[in-house]
Amino acid sequence: MSGLEIIPIDGLPQVVPGDDLADLIGAVAHDLRDGDCLVVTQKVVSKAEGRLVDIDPSDPLGHKPLVEQESVRVLRRRGQLVISETIHGFVCANAGVDVSNVEPGQAALLPVDSDRSARGIRDRLKARRGVDVAVVVSDTFGRPWRRGVTDVAIGCAGIGAIADLRGTRDALGRELQVTEVAIVDEIASAADLVMGKSTNTAVAIVRGLDRNWFRRGNVVEEIVRDPADDLFR
Repeated sequence: MSGLEIIPIDGLPQVVPGDDLADLIGAVAHDLRDGDCLVVTQKVVSKAEGRLVDIDPSDPLGHKPLVEQESVRVLRRRGQLVISETIHGFVCANAGVDVSNVEPGQAALLPVDSDRSARGIRDRLKARRGVDVAVVVSDTFGRPWRRGVTDVAIGCAGIGAIADLRGTRDALGRELQVTEVAIVDEIASAADLVMGKSTNTAVAIVRGLDRNWFRRGNVVEEIVRDPADDLFR
């Protein structure tokens, strides 16, 4: 891999429930190429899939009942902040329920199955545009012990979620014992550098990835640590 190119895709119209997201993306992503990885924010996926719920626009905490609804387990509470586990196995703030970048009086929920969402976009682009791309659905998560947020993958298709380097050698010839790289998280975070949190850019292309990472049948669930192996839950 000689280098990466990260290309923001502008011009995506406002997405509403029922929209065919692959068609909308295909209409503005004119330079899609085989081997590209398309990163799509969770918010536009949720909008297209109708994962919007009406809330009281005058109540700043009107989305809180949805947090309880979308949580299978609440891990921590501090004031109004809830850290919980979603049905997908994600541990995140407020079960992923979000009121940013949606109309007043609405809250967005996570897609029911973001891997399936990614597969649908990938398959439709291949059928209609003839391009073989990977797709990552990204969302913004906080991280224990570190300030600030970063984008991670909550769904993927056509690319392995993890690059397992165990058994390979490091630069000094030592065998790696535990190293697994969350490739799709790194791709999501890189793409966010050109999408930002306050712009209307919801799609980006990451170009130049190692083609050995591209394969079918992988899901973001691979990244979620089993509770039996989790020292902090």
